[in-house]
Order: sequence, then C-alpha cells, then structure tokens
Amino acid sequence: MTVTAEAAPVLEVRDLRIDAKSNDRWSQIVKGVSFAIRPGEVLGLVGESGAGKSTIGLAALGYLRPGARASGGTVRLLGTELLAIPEEERRPLRGTKVAYVAQSAQAAFNPAHRLMDQITMVAVDRGGLTRAVAEKRAVDLFAALQLPDPQSFGSRYPHQVSGGQLQRAMVAMAMICNPALIVFDEPTTALDVTTQVEVLISIRKVIEDFGVAAIYITHDLAVVAQIAHRVAVLRYGEVVEEAPIAEIMDNPQHPYTKSLWAVHEMPAEPSGAHGAKGQPLLSVETLSAHYQDFQVLKDIELAIGRGETVALVGESGSGKSTLGRVITGLKEPSQGRIVFDGKPLPEKVRQRSLELLRRIQIIYQSADTALNPRQTVRKIVGRPLTLYQGLRGAAREARVAELLRMVELDETHADRLPGQLSGGQKQRVAIARALAAGPDLIICDEITSALDKVVQAEVLRMLIGLQDRLGVSYLFITHDIEVVRAIADRVVVMQHGGIVEQGGKEEVFSPPHAPYTGKLLASVPDMAVGWLDRIMAARAV
Repeated sequence: MTVTAEAAPVLEVRDLRIDAKSNDRWSQIVKGVSFAIRPGEVLGLVGESGAGKSTIGLAALGYLRPGARASGGTVRLLGTELLAIPEEERRPLRGTKVAYVAQSAQAAFNPAHRLMDQITMVAVDRGGLTRAVAEKRAVDLFAALQLPDPQSFGSRYPHQVSGGQLQRAMVAMAMICNPALIVFDEPTTALDVTTQVEVLISIRKVIEDFGVAAIYITHDLAVVAQIAHRVAVLRYGEVVEEAPIAEIMDNPQHPYTKSLWAVHEMPAEPSGAHGAKGQPLLSVETLSAHYQDFQVLKDIELAIGRGETVALVGESGSGKSTLGRVITGLKEPSQGRIVFDGKPLPEKVRQRSLELLRRIQIIYQSADTALNPRQTVRKIVGRPLTLYQGLRGAAREARVAELLRMVELDETHADRLPGQLSGGQKQRVAIARALAAGPDLIICDEITSALDKVVQAEVLRMLIGLQDRLGVSYLFITHDIEVVRAIADRVVVMQHGGIVEQGGKEEVFSPPHAPYTGKLLASVPDMAVGWLDRIMAARAV
C-alpha cells in the first residue's frame, strides 16, 4: 500500500474536543484528539465501544450527532475548516469530497429504489455528472469491486443481492464522486468470514487504485492489521497510542493497547466437555424447510445434550438462523421433526404450551431492536418472571436484582431505559430476560457479532459461567470462528441449507477438513500484518 508522504494532508484534525449532552449536563467525549492523513493512507481507529471512534469519524464529515457539540480544536479537510463554516456549506462536501461507508448496508439503502438510482444520486445532484456518465462510472466501480455482472448489477433492488454485495455497493456509492477521503465505520462487522475477505480485498483495491485517504474504524485487530498504514488507539475519547501498523502490532507500548491485543485471544472453555451422556435434550431429525418454492434447510440431523454448547457456523444464507426459527416454532418445517426432552415438539409456536415456551428461549443479534426502548430494564426482565414463574411484587423485584447480578449488572441499571445502556449492557439485559424464564435451552443468534472484542470476551466468559452454574444448553449461531473456538463443545458446519460436517470442536477444527470447513478456517483474518497480501497474491496466480 503506497502513501504519498510528501503530499499535503487530506485531513488534519488538531486538538479536537467534542461534548455530549445527557440529562441536561454536558460531558466531554472526545478529548484533544489530533492526527493527519495523506493521500493513499489509511488510519485505523481502534478501541472498545464508547471510545469515540465513530464520533471522530463523523466529525471528519463535519457532522456531529444531535446532542453533541464541538468545544475546541479544528477539522481541516483539503484546507477547509469544517467546524468554522455553516452547515449549508458543509453539506455539498459530503459525498463529493468526503464519503462515509456505514456498518449496516441494509440501513443505508432504500428498499424501494434500484441500486443504480441510489448509487448515482449524489454524483448527479452534487457531483456535476450527467446521468449517463454517472452510470458508466458506477459500472466501472462494480467491476473494480468484483460485483457480479457489473452491467446489470445496478438494476437490482437491495433485497435482491447478498449482504457482502450490498456492502460493496455502498463502497461504490462512496467512491462514485472520487472523494479525497472515505470514512469506513465497521464495514465488515456483520459479515461472515468468507464474505468479509471479499469485501476487505475490494476495499484495499479501491484505496490503492484511486489513491484515496481513509479512516477505518473497527474493533477487530486482525482486520485493521490488513487495511491500515497507521493505527490510533482510543480510550475514553483520547488517543493513548499511535504508531505504524507493523510497529504497534508487534510491540504495543501503552498498557491499554497491550490489554486490547491480549483480549483478542478469546477465553477458552473450562476443561472437560459439557453435556451429560444419554438422551439428548433436543434432537433434529431429517428436517427440511422452504420459503415458498426455495428450500432453505435440507435433511438436517443434529442433537444438543443437556448443559452442552453446540455452535452452528456457516456463511450468510447457509440456513443457520432459519434452523433457529424452526426450533423456536417461528418457522414451520416442510419435513422431519424435532424431539425435545424425549417428546415431539409441536411445529408452530402457537401450538406449544406455556411450559414449552418457557423451556426454549432465544436471544437475538441486535439488542437494540429486541428490547423495547420505552420500558425500563426492571420491566423488561420482570415480565417473563410474571408470565412464566408467576412472580409479583417483592419476590419479582428480588429476582430481577438477582438476575442482573448474574449477568454482571448492578441494581442501578434496573431503572434505566435501553437507550441509556452501552451495547454490551443491552445484550446482558437480553440474556437476563432469557434466563428469567428458567430455560433448559437458549438459542443465541449472533449475539456477540456487533460487540467489540473486549465486551465480546466478557459476554462469552459470562455465558460459560452461567452454563456451569445453571446447566443450561446453548445453540450458538455465529459466523465468528474465534467465538466458536471459545465457547463450543461441538460444531455443526452448514452450507447451502445442509450440514457438511459436524463433531467435537477439536475434531472439526483439526485437519483433514471438509473442503468448505477448510475454506471457512482459511478465511479467518490473521493478526499478522501481510495476511491479506498473501491471500491476494495467491488469487492472482
């Protein structure tokens, strides 16, 4: 990756200070941050949730979220001081001189409009391009980003392409006006490992081919090692260390940086496999399922023992979440059956008794959408206690407090709304709500994918501890191989709706692998600088 060292910086941030308002009080969340980025250079911003990464990235666009204000410092883009000019002068710069690639491509595109219309909109409205020129440039970008059938790709709607393709389409939308700077805000966090590699290669190629400067915000150290030239480590709104990528990966200096590097190694499960011998808690027998005429599950056979963690791993679209929905009764199978505790499980959720509903719980990927934003933690966790356990009054209050302690939250969180909690705290509340039912089986559907590595490790340790204490079984749906290594007793690998391999964790992850399992394992980014270069070189041969 080549950096134009002698060129003037594209972006200069000097002593930036940003305040946020909460409960009528202002507090500083970005504290004197300074850095500069030159053409062709990528600065990685690394830190745990709440460190200020996204706030700084948005400031590079001259944008501050509602309830935030700049209280000091400068943000200079191509010589223009963004914080000193009015909003009507900043707005035309966004999309033309500086662009933004968000974490969720699904949220970035309007489902009612074709991709080409959305990708070319800024180029025509603000970039001074004709529709024909903008469309040709979009097709060229589709080809550069290795999107399928570049000539017709733009005619599709967002729901007609995969998550990885949509993420690359968002990169095309950011690139179409040839901006000088792009802010990438966790663009691969929600992607499975094989799709993530494709998107990372595409991002690397457009940065190198177009010489664009970039800020790459992430909590994944292995990803930043493949993309960035320099890394700035943030904690509580301050840069605690900044250095070239090779130097900081090999020899971090600040204690906090060292702790981040150390936590990248996920917690190992306690010695000895979980799960009692004998009849499994849940068995899935020759199960198939369809969405209209399309078969999404094909002859699935698996079992989950009591107190055991079975990890379900595979690419997006492999059928993992659909299997979870069938087990919970939210999706009806077209063939086969599920046996729970020795008895056939009714196919539809409305056919199941309250006792069966209590015993099988699910935790979703996004706590933001799973928790009612208008209800306090006390009410969220207390409702299943009344529904399933019949607890009210003081007994319910005592049990809510106990459950919060079990998920490592203190009682002061009980009166907070979800919006007043961090991402990790919200996920802990979702776990406490599931535990309130007193379940035998919890289906965990990508519950750590949106969390930074520090919080992810804390949640996994907590889940392992709860399993040892309560004997609960987990079906852990994930695309993160590191998480599987940390928590699973057994692994089930899925592709195209079928199971390609299953067995004990050590068995599945030790060679020889099934070809698809080998592809998954080879796609997990390495912490070593240069891993992506080797992947790209191998593909070029």
